[in-house]
Amino acid sequence: MTHRPNLSHGRGYLAIPGPSVMPDAVLQAMHRPAPNIYAGELVDMMPGLMADLKRVARTRHHAAIYIGNGHAAWEAALSNVVAPGDHVLVPATGRFGHGWGDVATGLGAHAQVIDFGKSSPIDLERVAQALADDKDHRIKAVLAVHVDTSSSVLNDIKGLRGVLDAAGHPALLMADCIASLGCDRFEMDGWGADVMVTGCQKGLMVPPGCSFVFFNDRAQAVREAMPRVSRYWDWTPRSTATEFWQYFNGTAPTHHLYGLRVALDMIHEEGIDQVWARHRVLARAVWAACDAWAEGGELRLNITDPACRSTAVTSLRLGRNDGTRLRDWVEQELGLTLGIGLGMAEPGDPARDAYFRLGHMGHVNGQMIMGLLGGMQAGMKSLGIAHGRGALDAAAEVISGV
Repeated sequence: MTHRPNLSHGRGYLAIPGPSVMPDAVLQAMHRPAPNIYAGELVDMMPGLMADLKRVARTRHHAAIYIGNGHAAWEAALSNVVAPGDHVLVPATGRFGHGWGDVATGLGAHAQVIDFGKSSPIDLERVAQALADDKDHRIKAVLAVHVDTSSSVLNDIKGLRGVLDAAGHPALLMADCIASLGCDRFEMDGWGADVMVTGCQKGLMVPPGCSFVFFNDRAQAVREAMPRVSRYWDWTPRSTATEFWQYFNGTAPTHHLYGLRVALDMIHEEGIDQVWARHRVLARAVWAACDAWAEGGELRLNITDPACRSTAVTSLRLGRNDGTRLRDWVEQELGLTLGIGLGMAEPGDPARDAYFRLGHMGHVNGQMIMGLLGGMQAGMKSLGIAHGRGALDAAAEVISGV
């Protein structure tokens, strides 16, 4: 053999920030003939499935399922509490904060965006000032992204609740946990979120296709005062269903429900506190390796303060076009797929090729993270990308507990 063999054959590793790695047990549960949607096990399991979803969300209130992605969850949540002409406040820390605000605009609301950039968390004092300036209480809701998947910033939802309470402002606190639920600690009731949205394809470990809206009695009171809500988006019949079809306003996402049932069983068997702890350790291992690489090269973590980083996703930057070069190499040569840099540079800006992201969410363990980091180091060596030494040792120390 006169050339280097390709090492990508074998089971690939999708290390992007969603869709996340799907457990074999979830996929096996979905691999079945179409079930009866009028009677039988699928119908019977719905009350327990809804209760277990609320356990992950840490709420005793209400939940609704929608067939759709995270953008569908954004629109579903807004459609129940925001009417054309209403005002919402959007503290944005990346692409997805702006995206949720844009959906509100599309529904006819006035979105007041406070842009905190792409590398910083929400500044609670600036939000407090915006609420203080709203003396007529025109702002009906605050749309806050718990973890922005583009920037990997972790925002303080509990702190936002404190700001709203201190201002005596009646606005609803709405939290996007699409990237964070089942990864970063989130306490819907304990932190005072009125509405929370998420999807099934990240911490919940199910293929994309379902989204969820959780809401409390305060949000339901706002819903009841709405002049109208479309039959499809209305969360009331979905959350109070007495017949199976009402959960979905029609035909159910049958196979997703089987997969979700298994995924929830896995989460509850491990225990949500242990799930959060596992994500924290694995994320710290990633950061330790990245810090070591940064000592001798241009690699940089997008969020400098570890307290403001998500444990589900890490946004990174290399020099020039090295982010794309590294992603291409590890995918082609190792079967390892890293996430693109999303929303960190404008179209046409060469810096787009510097950014990339690592997903470490859901069905991920220590050996997978060590493999991810080892693959990245092999790529940097092969491509001649300057990097510091000792990264894998630093990650191993975190994982080993030394």
